[in-house]
Amino acid sequence: MDPRGGVVLSFVLVPVLVFGAAIFVMFFGSNSASACAPGVGQPIDVARLPTDASAGDLDREQIVNAALIVNAAIALGMDSAGQILGVQAALGESSLRVLDSGDVAGPDSRGLFQQRDNGAWGSYEDRMDPTVSATNFFAALQRVTDWESLEPSLAINSVQRNADPSHYKPYRTVATGVVSYLAQLQTGKTPGTPSAPTATCDVAGDARTLATDLVTAIEDGTLTIVEPRYADQIRDVADGTATPNCELDVRTLQIITIALKNFTRVGVSDLNRQCTGMLLGAGTTSSHWIGNGGRAVDFYSLAGLPVTGGDARSLQLLAILDPMVPAGTRAGQVGCRPATALQHFTQFTDSCDHLHLDVAYTDDPLVLS
Repeated sequence: MDPRGGVVLSFVLVPVLVFGAAIFVMFFGSNSASACAPGVGQPIDVARLPTDASAGDLDREQIVNAALIVNAAIALGMDSAGQILGVQAALGESSLRVLDSGDVAGPDSRGLFQQRDNGAWGSYEDRMDPTVSATNFFAALQRVTDWESLEPSLAINSVQRNADPSHYKPYRTVATGVVSYLAQLQTGKTPGTPSAPTATCDVAGDARTLATDLVTAIEDGTLTIVEPRYADQIRDVADGTATPNCELDVRTLQIITIALKNFTRVGVSDLNRQCTGMLLGAGTTSSHWIGNGGRAVDFYSLAGLPVTGGDARSLQLLAILDPMVPAGTRAGQVGCRPATALQHFTQFTDSCDHLHLDVAYTDDPLVLS
């Protein structure tokens, strides 16, 4: 895993480069953040990166790849320390480019992290996919004992196994700067103008209060409900006119609210099917139907982007919710994402065109403090 050419950046963000840790606390929060705000930051909407985005000598292609690495870390609940390590590793391996070639030491090495064709890093397609290869890098990093306390180059080398354990040291400053640069772009600020993140999951109130706020989100376009009858379910709960088989469980409303507060724009495709009489999927045995319905929600988009249940946004929402939901809460799409350890969610197979979440098999409340 030899370097693929050096990268030299001269950032205007001198305070970021010198005081990177302090800046990252401002952007991402600290490790002691609550379950509602785990301190890992918002996923970066790569499609919205400026066409002329650049940082020092990094062009847009490299910045996009850095953003995908950061998103993979966020999806796994990793804070800025892990995010920087991922970008630092890829800078040292490929200069943040998806390389379809190796070198003398590793002729079968491929991708951002120059992962070998030895069965440990998945298929060729996996190694060439920035998100999958980054996810596999971080999964391996998390298996390294006390990786957070290791010198950064040594932590990376514990995964990459470069012949020179210090190989990644020269890339530390660049990695710190580009992750900070991405954070500032994502907040809409001019680089060098940090701002603290807002609260991410204030879900106080009963079902009617939460539904009223969601109606406002529907009206302002931040919450899109594909089926008008599902939107009417939210309106009826807000008005206090919902019939028994058209209610929405307060936990379902809380989950939608948390998604909105973390991703700003959210799309929902399914809610209470008993109310609409829809017999999709498992029909009357579906968690959208059983009981009085209203205990399940399907998200088709987060942050305005389609989800698969295995993308960075889906994984981040699962990471945010996992400490809060009661044991027995279910998450679909287990076959659509890398192996993901979740403490409270029960995972099951579902189609990879949405993210299904339900509380149909538990009566316990969400833990929000």
